Amino acid sequence: MRAAVHNRYGPPDVIRVADVDKPSIGDQDVLVRVHATTVNRTDCAYRAASPFFIRILTGLARPRRTVLGTEYAGVVDAVGSGVTAFKAGDRVFGYNEGRFGTHAEYLSVPHDGAIATMPDGVTFEEAAPGTEGSHYALAFVNKAGIRPGQDVLVFGATGAIGSAAVQLLKHRGATVTAVCDGAHQELVRGLGADRVVDHTAQDFTRDEQSYDAVFDAVGKSTFGHCKRLLKPGGVYLSSDLGLWCQNLLLPLVTPLFRGRKVKFPFPKQDQQMARYFRDLMEAGEFRPVIDRRYPLEQIVDAHRYVETGQKIGNVVIIVVPPN
Repeated sequence: MRAAVHNRYGPPDVIRVADVDKPSIGDQDVLVRVHATTVNRTDCAYRAASPFFIRILTGLARPRRTVLGTEYAGVVDAVGSGVTAFKAGDRVFGYNEGRFGTHAEYLSVPHDGAIATMPDGVTFEEAAPGTEGSHYALAFVNKAGIRPGQDVLVFGATGAIGSAAVQLLKHRGATVTAVCDGAHQELVRGLGADRVVDHTAQDFTRDEQSYDAVFDAVGKSTFGHCKRLLKPGGVYLSSDLGLWCQNLLLPLVTPLFRGRKVKFPFPKQDQQMARYFRDLMEAGEFRPVIDRRYPLEQIVDAHRYVETGQKIGNVVIIVVPPN
């Protein structure tokens, strides 16, 4: 099969598309013919081994997993003898961080992993970006305990995480202020944002409104800068560890003062998560935002684009062109 392979850490150019062995499946596995996948910040971080400690997970000298890719959508090609929940021909999508391997024509996944059938009326390209950024956003919403009527600010509302967060927050009944480039105001309003702050025209941390929660979906702010935005008892969450891993340390310290708090979510990668997003897509309550599409043969260009930090939503890789 064809796959995007990297045998060493480094810039996008370390990736090449090559012929590799088709994965085998065990009794509890599902073999998926991948039609679409994505390139995201997670892929870029693992490819470059940045931050360096990623090598503890992936291999000190060279990557143990040579085919990257966390998200996918495709058709079940075969199932193991012990699998009853899926069958050949099922349209499925899911998330496979850790095992990776979605940047390929075929993928083997455990039948009880983060995999679900696709809703009717959703294409492979639309379903493929349905789990990565969105499962981080879901962890934010759950960790903050968002309730109907609460006021929430999302910084970085046009990224994969931020655009999903806006939609999930509206689904929970929150009032959402989205912070983004003014050129994308209509996009985030279309996702459900009640108010938009153009960060190129004003410093959002000087906003006069106060919030029950502030989500930094791009990891470019700090609790110190955003604290004044929070109501008493409000919560700050970031998608990044922060300088000196402060966003891991502050959740241990801030609760001691019974005031504004920092929380750090650890997302779940399970079948319940995949089914949750399937149900939301089926109900029309969630749609992943897609910026660009690249064929598998141009996946290096996709990595380069993601690393510019300018992408809006998700970057999709087309493995099987639609008819």
